[in-house]
Amino acid sequence: MASLMINKKQARQFILAQQNLYLGNNLAGKSGVLAHIRRVGCIQYDPLNIVGNNPELVLQARVRDFRPEMLQELLYEERMLVDGWDKNMSIYPMHDWPYFRRRKRAAKNNPGRSADHVKSVLPIIRRAIKRRGPLSSIDLDLDKTVDWSWAPTRLARAGLDSMYNWGELVIHHRIHTRKVYDFASRHIAKEILSAPDPNRTKRQFHDWYLLRRIGGVGLIWNRASDAWLGMYGKRSDERKATLGRLLRQGKVLELTVEDVKLPLYMRREDKMILDASLNSKRKAPQAIIIAPLDNLLWDRRLVEQLFDFSYVWEVYKPVSERRYGYYVLPILYGDRFIARFEPGRDKKSRAIIIKRWWWEATVNQTTALRRDLLRCFQQFIKFLGAEELHIEKRAAREANIDWLAVSAGS
Repeated sequence: MASLMINKKQARQFILAQQNLYLGNNLAGKSGVLAHIRRVGCIQYDPLNIVGNNPELVLQARVRDFRPEMLQELLYEERMLVDGWDKNMSIYPMHDWPYFRRRKRAAKNNPGRSADHVKSVLPIIRRAIKRRGPLSSIDLDLDKTVDWSWAPTRLARAGLDSMYNWGELVIHHRIHTRKVYDFASRHIAKEILSAPDPNRTKRQFHDWYLLRRIGGVGLIWNRASDAWLGMYGKRSDERKATLGRLLRQGKVLELTVEDVKLPLYMRREDKMILDASLNSKRKAPQAIIIAPLDNLLWDRRLVEQLFDFSYVWEVYKPVSERRYGYYVLPILYGDRFIARFEPGRDKKSRAIIIKRWWWEATVNQTTALRRDLLRCFQQFIKFLGAEELHIEKRAAREANIDWLAVSAGS
């Protein structure tokens, strides 16, 4: 099949439509949270919380009146969602649990470092959880330090992580960043726990996973990218073979985008979204604050190609190497990024603070743009349960945004 041909603006609009950031998104409440995560497969989890953690920031950009409690209820009370390994640590629908059976089996069969130490304490951990209920690593007196995948760690943590990785445990709840575990059998329906892997062969699994990851972004190219991170058994040669197979089967479509050298790929099932975005009437742009690990930003080189916007999350960079700041959030307006800012919180008043602000070079600060940014930040402080937004003098002076200070009731 010949490539579909579109321009960059059309590519941007399709990706944003796939990401529920375009075409009059009507997501609301917990049903909206579920609808978005089901569409993109997963959203990435990160515990760092400056003005909400990454999943919360992803959802506030899309779900009208989103509050963090909605996500907590879906994860730890209603069990419609689950914390699990997908695109690194992620949140995905509970009904996807059987699809990751292959990954969980591999984790159990290949325990890695300190396997003997971990094996020796499994009966102790099981007895403790059975007798005492949900536990975190600090609740277990297993203080021996052992080698682990990321760094030496306490044996209690290594044991709990192992049982979690192979699916014996789930996260019962979190206390800030600390995970509290319980037996999966206590919280996941028997028909899900006992369901066979829907992908009977390794090839079927690779097909499913590649399609899932394409849908997680919308458009993607076949080159090394953070969009492929965390895919079990997915080397570049396997990805190339899988992509070719899916193209021949018609499950993936190839697109040629004007002024982009490499072809891009989308799922055939998303063709309706592409058609709707191409045929939609021009809509009034909205200002939206985007999470640092948002699916939209998974492939940052592609974002730079299509949106002419360069973004790097600099939290792990030394201060001297940062171009912008420690924790910087982009702002989307229509189908373009217009600015980025470094947020913070006042520990006493809990007000939201803008420490720094950087406009993109081509932005025209119209009255309509200012109005939409005010509305955006008013919604943002309500999402965070704050009363006010303050602008630090440096940001006001450098970016001329003193007009942006708002209160929740304004």
